[in-house]
Amino acid sequence: MNFQRQALFWLAALLAVAFFLYLFSGILLPFVAGLALAYLLDPVADRLERLGLPRVAGTLVILTSVVLVLVLAIVLVAPLLAGQISNFIEKLPATVARLQELLAVQSDSFLGRMVGQGIGQAKASLGAIVGEGINWATSFLASLWASGQALVSLASLIVVTPVVAFYMLIDWDRMIDQVDAWTPLQHRETVRRLAREMDDSIAGFVRGQALVCLILGTFYAIALTIVGLNFGLVIGLGAGLLGFIPYVGSLTGLLVSVGVAIVQFWPDWTMVALVLGIFVFGQFVEGNILQPRLVGRSVGLHPVWLMFALVAFGYLMGFVGLLVAVPLAAALGVLARFAVQRYLESPFYTGRQGPTVLPGGPQTSSLFAPNPRIDRPQAAPDVSGET
Repeated sequence: MNFQRQALFWLAALLAVAFFLYLFSGILLPFVAGLALAYLLDPVADRLERLGLPRVAGTLVILTSVVLVLVLAIVLVAPLLAGQISNFIEKLPATVARLQELLAVQSDSFLGRMVGQGIGQAKASLGAIVGEGINWATSFLASLWASGQALVSLASLIVVTPVVAFYMLIDWDRMIDQVDAWTPLQHRETVRRLAREMDDSIAGFVRGQALVCLILGTFYAIALTIVGLNFGLVIGLGAGLLGFIPYVGSLTGLLVSVGVAIVQFWPDWTMVALVLGIFVFGQFVEGNILQPRLVGRSVGLHPVWLMFALVAFGYLMGFVGLLVAVPLAAALGVLARFAVQRYLESPFYTGRQGPTVLPGGPQTSSLFAPNPRIDRPQAAPDVSGET
């Protein structure tokens, strides 16, 4: 099988997977959530199995603990969180209008003396930008909610996800071994290497970043609630959840919290500065302590590529797209780097036939490696007498 056929085969396989995800995105939520949960908990199951606990018993212990923690969190936090979310959505237009009014007053008193009549156009532009931003955010959240609620109810998510996670967690190692056995022998080592790179990238980011988001969301929620900020619990948890997207969560939480603080505490700038200081401290801890220790610096996911993947897959497949965006982005990143490496080693780039060793290391075996017929060492003559 030559290079072109291999490339077409894997491209067709990738397109088939993408089409399958897009076609069934409305019903995939509990299955994708169960698969993600099994992937996250597989190291714990392996650890318990090495300690002598049977795989089935370890899976039951892990999933029971996770379900109990989630139920406890829902019972304790959900009523308060639901009330704050409802009030926040209800008062959002009034809060934005009040914030625009305060900014307009300050603009008239300070900026008006500097830019003169142009301040009217600036205020109108600011109002238009804020209005468009609110409309876009509202429509995006509404479409996201509708796509997740269309065919999959909350009850099915709660019931199906643990069942899927249970069976996936029991058979995880067996499935990996079976897929490995299906891999063509000629390319098995290359596929294994790429799979290890994908796993390192996905695990390093997803597991580490999920823990970072949990820590930051808890800190923001508690700190903003302690200072008495309206909707502090919702804003803090939302900033932590959106922290999965680099820079977006912290920036969104900062703007929303400072805006609410200005409306609530005006003209007490001390409280506004205190709210600002909470996010500055959170970002310092994240950048200097949490990220280096929990995520690492070489997960292979560029922030811009990650943001594009989350927005694109979220737009195409709703909440399911957000769940699969990071794994697919990591996998595509590994494959893209591999393709670039093979291009740099190919005769098309070097201008000569035969394998090329790039500076910095030996040539890496390739899933799409051609089988060169030129400058190949000649086989030793057959002296056995066999024909």
